[in-house]
Amino acid sequence: MYSGMDDQALKVDLTPGSNALPCEANALLCLLDDADRAALAPHLELLPFRNGDMIARAGDAADSICFPLTGIAAILDSLEGDRRYAVALVGSEGFIGWQLLLGNERWSHDVVMRAEHGTAMRLSAAALNGILAERPAIRTVLLRFVDVVMTQMSRTIVSSLAHSIERRMARWILLYHDRVREDDICMTHEEFRLMLGVRRSSVTDALHKLEEDEAVRSVRGRVIVRDRERLLRLAGDTYGFAEAEYRRLLGI
Repeated sequence: MYSGMDDQALKVDLTPGSNALPCEANALLCLLDDADRAALAPHLELLPFRNGDMIARAGDAADSICFPLTGIAAILDSLEGDRRYAVALVGSEGFIGWQLLLGNERWSHDVVMRAEHGTAMRLSAAALNGILAERPAIRTVLLRFVDVVMTQMSRTIVSSLAHSIERRMARWILLYHDRVREDDICMTHEEFRLMLGVRRSSVTDALHKLEEDEAVRSVRGRVIVRDRERLLRLAGDTYGFAEAEYRRLLGI
């Protein structure tokens, strides 16, 4: 796992009453009981990432899992000719590196920091395996999130086959909006191309239609959410199922 900002990681104290946890905490870590969080605390390292940093590369050894606190980890699949496409997003609601829980010791996707500079907590594979052997409740929480990510990915596939570019764009903007702190989101035409698999001209046309509906405003390199309810109507059934599963399985 890579950090483009700083090679120096910081130890984090997650014990009850600690003030060391950043203000934007990870929901999965906060969901654990005090004893489980205390077991993780000595092994967690706080890492900073810049927008655009490579967090992991497909095929590399997966030596850790990572809990984002801020920013968005974009999960990208690659084809020949260096063509990459977004298949899922993970923010402070979850973690990346689920391959290790599924018996795979290599990253199956590229992972890139998106939307803003971010921070994450890293847990080594060695520490993870030791802790999970003693504390199975942590494994249950993590695997429930893996199921949610798989649901998000499957909706990405189905949406690409069945829905218009405008509807799919509305969905991706909502996924970003769920995971950032502002209505003003850093989303470039190149990112939309990765998410939608279309030409830049098609991205421009779709953005214009969303602007005409007064759902968003597009400025250079950014999208400003003006009316989330309109975005939800535009997205239709492309959005919402994975989010409902997250609430059902994790009670958040």
